[in-house]
Amino acid sequence: MKLKISDDRTGGELLLMKDEAAIDRKPYMRDRFHKYFTIVWNPGPDQTVTIDGTEKAFPSNTLLTLLFDQTFSFEDSASLIAWQFNREFYCILDHDSEVSCVGFLFSTTDHLLIQLEEEAQQKLKLLTEVFIEELKTTDHIQHEILIVLLKRLIIYITGLAKLGYVPSKKIDESRFHIIRKFNLLVEAHFKSEHMVNFYAQLLYKSPKTLSNLFLLFNQKSPSQIIQDRIILEAKRLLSYTDKSVNSITYELGFNDVAYFSNFFKKKCGVSPSDFRNMVPVETLAQ
Repeated sequence: MKLKISDDRTGGELLLMKDEAAIDRKPYMRDRFHKYFTIVWNPGPDQTVTIDGTEKAFPSNTLLTLLFDQTFSFEDSASLIAWQFNREFYCILDHDSEVSCVGFLFSTTDHLLIQLEEEAQQKLKLLTEVFIEELKTTDHIQHEILIVLLKRLIIYITGLAKLGYVPSKKIDESRFHIIRKFNLLVEAHFKSEHMVNFYAQLLYKSPKTLSNLFLLFNQKSPSQIIQDRIILEAKRLLSYTDKSVNSITYELGFNDVAYFSNFFKKKCGVSPSDFRNMVPVETLAQ
């Protein structure tokens, strides 16, 4: 079952998929017109998911969130339930103060797996049934109701996810929000801004304060997050496009090809050219 609502005026789209044989996203250069945020629930047995070419465990009764430009495929899509929406349907940035999730639920460098206890499973089951009913009901308030339902879904799973990240209820949650905003800023500027100081200034914090805050919440360091995001994009460009290493170097904000190549090799163990040669030919042909 694949249910969808579209707004021809804004281009907004929301999809719900259940018992579908394929929830996969093709390499992002081919799928550039369908930029969906994705929330996937695995109510069935343990399986695997391949995200940007890397296979990961997707345990039973967990939720996985994926950004719009990530590629993925599942071992058994038919046993999953998935929600997808684009920015035109619901902009998480505009609604950040309400849903409190920007840069946290949807991340390109850390794939957030949310474990669901029995109570959470039952709530999601009920919420899924309401989504299905409203997606099948066409009337003048359908769009507004589905936005409320999507907001409710995001708020609920954000609350579940934060339980595993916030070390103490005594910690001011505003400090936790800085991490979300940092991740959002990195997503917006990583191709041109590689230094922590740039993001620290936008957040009115010192680089040292940011580093200490990320350490407090058991997160990667700010510099590692920036570097990992650059590497992830480099791998995508090398795997799914025929752009030259020179072109990729400049697209990712580097002025020197040799410097970029050394940076890539230090992080990945191989040069950009060697990494591309390791990619299956059929992948580049997609």
